[in-house]
Amino acid sequence: MAVYEFKGLNEAGKVISGLKEAESPKGLRALLRKEGVFLTDVLGESQTGTARPKNGKAAPGKADVLNANVDLRKLTRGSITTDDIAIMTRQLATLLAAGVTLVESLTALVDQVDKEQLKRVLSDVKQRVNEGSSLADALGHHQKVFGHLFVNMIRAGEHSGALDSVLLRLAEFTEGQARLRQKIIGTMVYPVIMMVIGGGVLVLLMTVVVPKVTKIFIDMKAVLPLSTQMLIFMSNLFSNWWFVIFPVLIGGIVGSVVWTRSETGKPKWDRMVLKLPVFGPLSRMLSVARFSRTLATLLKSGVPLLTAMDIVKNVVTNSVLSDVVDKARDAIREGESIATPLKRSGEFPPLVYHMVAIGERSGQLEDMLVNVADSYESQVNVRVGALTSLLEPLMIVLMGGVIAFVAFSILMPIMQLNSAIR
Repeated sequence: MAVYEFKGLNEAGKVISGLKEAESPKGLRALLRKEGVFLTDVLGESQTGTARPKNGKAAPGKADVLNANVDLRKLTRGSITTDDIAIMTRQLATLLAAGVTLVESLTALVDQVDKEQLKRVLSDVKQRVNEGSSLADALGHHQKVFGHLFVNMIRAGEHSGALDSVLLRLAEFTEGQARLRQKIIGTMVYPVIMMVIGGGVLVLLMTVVVPKVTKIFIDMKAVLPLSTQMLIFMSNLFSNWWFVIFPVLIGGIVGSVVWTRSETGKPKWDRMVLKLPVFGPLSRMLSVARFSRTLATLLKSGVPLLTAMDIVKNVVTNSVLSDVVDKARDAIREGESIATPLKRSGEFPPLVYHMVAIGERSGQLEDMLVNVADSYESQVNVRVGALTSLLEPLMIVLMGGVIAFVAFSILMPIMQLNSAIR
């Protein structure tokens, strides 16, 4: 069955649109009629995530795609998040554990999900599985959505015959990563909002309030304190050269982002981040926790060590640590243990390679990696909480200091004028 995009009228006469799985347009009409919807138009059929016009013509070319109108609301509503993948994975694991066949489980998921893009993807996966493809191969056609880690764990679960268990483990892993990321993002929201508001207030003061007040002092030809002269200079700079300052500032930010993502800039930036006083250790802990958790999850799911190391290399976002993992994989292929190259690099904390060495000797490598991940994730949570508690008063003090400087620079000439008059 394919997923059709349609428009129709409900019983109240309201125009509705959406996606529906059906064998044919005629079957789609019958399904919608049962739901009290009168079909007015079938916009297209989706089988591989791209729409196929109902008249059977070829898919639009690149020029047509570039000229097509984009529905931004649809794109936003249909974007697939890590939470969506985690929920879908847990639901699929629950259905399979209950004895429901894979095709029936995928059919239920297609009906369950609300996001159009995910519905299309799952419909295509179900169709490929129904045609004889393995679940891992079907998911592999959507690597951008699921990623190498997800696909390889599914493949290992299918080979071992414990797909439902692997899916549960994968759901827990995905949910844990999503919670950790949300916690970090949530921690940074408040400082960013404070910076935006503070910056807006400062710009308003410098461009509107300060020029009007300082004009009085200039007209009176009063001798101004150094702080007031600095304030007038900054105010004139903002007022007269804002059309240069803001583009340069935005261009600098965009250029910095592009440089940190380039092949030459990213290694230098990542190494610099690791050396930062507060954020360096936090970034290292996050990368170590992700490395340990991912490797443990892959090994528990039956993925071979070398394949697992190759996947982990792509999961670790810091290029310095990712390079260490890559070299460790090559060393393992040549017969070394995992702990030796990690220790030799000097980038991984002693706790990690000692725990890994103990796990290798005792045959409990997966459990030791889980312990390492738990330990560092706990430390990250503690440090993020402490950082949040520290950032709030620092931002308030910083904003108060700026406002105090502006107020002091304005009040000082006024006080001097009053003293002169007396």
